[in-house]
Amino acid sequence: MNTPQPLTLPLLVELAREIAEKGIRTLLGVTGAPGAGKSTVTSAIVSALGPELAVIAPMDGFHMVNSKLHDLNRRDRKGAPDTFEVDAFVGLLEQLKFQRDEIIYAPDFDRVLDAPVEAAIAIPRSVPLVITEGNYLLHNHGGWERVAPLLSHSWFVHIDDEIRQERLIKRHMSFGMSHAEAIAWTMGSDERNAIGVREDVMRADLVITLTQ
Repeated sequence: MNTPQPLTLPLLVELAREIAEKGIRTLLGVTGAPGAGKSTVTSAIVSALGPELAVIAPMDGFHMVNSKLHDLNRRDRKGAPDTFEVDAFVGLLEQLKFQRDEIIYAPDFDRVLDAPVEAAIAIPRSVPLVITEGNYLLHNHGGWERVAPLLSHSWFVHIDDEIRQERLIKRHMSFGMSHAEAIAWTMGSDERNAIGVREDVMRADLVITLTQ
């Protein structure tokens, strides 16, 4: 298992800046268990570097729509590896790695609507650093094994489980779950997914624990 490195957000921003300022299209994958802080890292990077240097193309934009999940009887475990459109996600990464079109549009995910939003993110060919973040970037089965070879760099965000679970409970409640529902989802579906993600840490280039 890779040893976690205690790093600050400003240092991670500078590491990303060094990559971006080379001016070569690069895909950076930021992964980790649900609630680990992936969005915190990626948002800080894009905010600091600006839209000319970095953009996010999130894995969550490829959630299956709820109607399809109901049809497949997977709605009660939304967020598991087989509840994403992995083929479409891989296809987008392939386009972004070797981008020929002036602009490629990527989907985003609306947590309020609990649904993906098509063509929500414009990615110009001129932007050197494209960051994708999500739970399963380093999975090695179910079609996800095609993701890692497309990434130039992979960062795994690690955090204490108790803190991570507390974050998830608060997040779920902020989007309408009761306290009991949030605990049940966090300790059920989320935790099952987290156990699977932990197995991917050995494939990361850098394992991070965020410090002040």
